[in-house]
Parts: sequence; C-alpha cells; structure tokens
Amino acid sequence: MVEIKKETCIGCGACVRDCPGNALRMTDERAEVIRPCIQCGHCVAICPVNAVAIPEYDMEEVEAYERSTFAIDPVQYLHAVKFRRSIRNYKDIPLERDKVQRILDAGRYTATAKNQQACRFVFVQDRLPEFKELVWKEMPDIIGKLKEAAPDYARAFELFYRKYQRNPDEDTFFFNTPSFLVIAAPNPLDGGLAAANIENMAAAEGAGALYSGYMMRVLEAGVSLKAWLGIEGMPVACCMLLGYPNVRYRRTAPRRKADILWI
Repeated sequence: MVEIKKETCIGCGACVRDCPGNALRMTDERAEVIRPCIQCGHCVAICPVNAVAIPEYDMEEVEAYERSTFAIDPVQYLHAVKFRRSIRNYKDIPLERDKVQRILDAGRYTATAKNQQACRFVFVQDRLPEFKELVWKEMPDIIGKLKEAAPDYARAFELFYRKYQRNPDEDTFFFNTPSFLVIAAPNPLDGGLAAANIENMAAAEGAGALYSGYMMRVLEAGVSLKAWLGIEGMPVACCMLLGYPNVRYRRTAPRRKADILWI
C-alpha cells in the first residue's frame, strides 16, 4: 500500500489529481489512501514535499528530478537513435558487472501494462559457453518440431546446424557475442519496450546489441533451454546479443521517407 506522512503532507492535492486509479482523496486538507492501487508511483514522483512512500519498494532508489541534471537534449537523442546499428561482430571482452546493472535497470524502469513489472531478465555471460553447447545439442529436436509449425525456420536452422557441424567456430546464431539476454514477459509489449531502453542504455555504455528472432524461435521450441534459463511457462518477449562492437560505423544509415498521415 501507498503510505502518506500526514505530518509532512501540505494538502496541495497534486497526488490526488494525478492518481490514475483514483486511490487517493483529500480529507481534512490532507491526502489519504482509500483503496489498494497498482503502485505506479505517480504520487511519489509528484509530491513537492516527499510525503509519499511505497514501503514495498526500495525508496532509497528514488531520485529528485532537476531538469538541468536529467533533461536529454532532443537533437542528441535523435542522433543516437539514428546512429544505432545491429551488431554482428563483437570483441572478446565481457561486459562489466556495474555496466550490465545499469543496462538492465533501464529495462527495469521501463513502463509496463498496469504497472505489473512482470518482466524477467536473464543475462547469460559466465555460463554462455555451456548454454551455447546446449542449444546446438537440442537443435535437431528443435528442427523436427519446427518442420510442421514453421517450415521456413526449420529449413534455415538446418543450414545453420550443418554449418556449425562443419565448423563450430562459424556460429551464425551468436556471432561470437560475449553476452546473451533473454526477456520473458506475460505481455510481449512490456518486454519489447524494455528491450528498446536496454539497447539505448547499452549504446550509452559503449556496447551494442542485436535482436535475435531466431533465438526466440529456438527457445519457444526448446523446453529444456527455457528450463535452463529459468523461464519455464513464460513467453519469450525478446532475445538480444550484447557486447562491445568489433566494428566502427562512421555515419548513420539512410532510411525511406516516413509513412506518416498528418490528420
């Protein structure tokens, strides 16, 4: 439950007006909680005197907002979006733990439907060789399952598997990445939104990413792989390769004109 410090509240009513669930009201010129809510945190964020808390969460993480500190220059942000590339060539350098924590925090703080915060982030780095070995071990069975459900994928995976058998170093699934991230979520949009913020944060940390639809197919068909990752029964929302790029891009890539209807 949300808690409001009566002795601190100044009765401005900002939290009451901004509450999307109408879980607050004014009583005797002070805000009070009248029903359970989705704990979106708007009341915490909007209170001018820091009178609101959600004890279930770590309130030490809450930061005061100052535009001069947290504002993002719009021109620089658009440039960053335009400059991103899908990385298929990585340096043989693991991502540092503190950087990974910040990258995943960008996903953790992403909006989720009804504030469910139900995304599970599985970051594989130390045990990635073990996971990759399991993927190729399970590949024949996965191909067999896909022949009926998704024959195009089955044919593509057969080619990849034959390449791997000829030369294990020619890994067309992992592209020598040092890290692999799986986002599982009941709502795929939640996972997709988190992945976008994660990629942007990875770029800010000097790393790069590749969204892997192939690995999503592999995981959904590989029961033992999902068990190994600890996501049994959870839909896979996104798979990403992460690491330091072993290639330097010198300019943005061209795109088609936007398909926009101005109404």
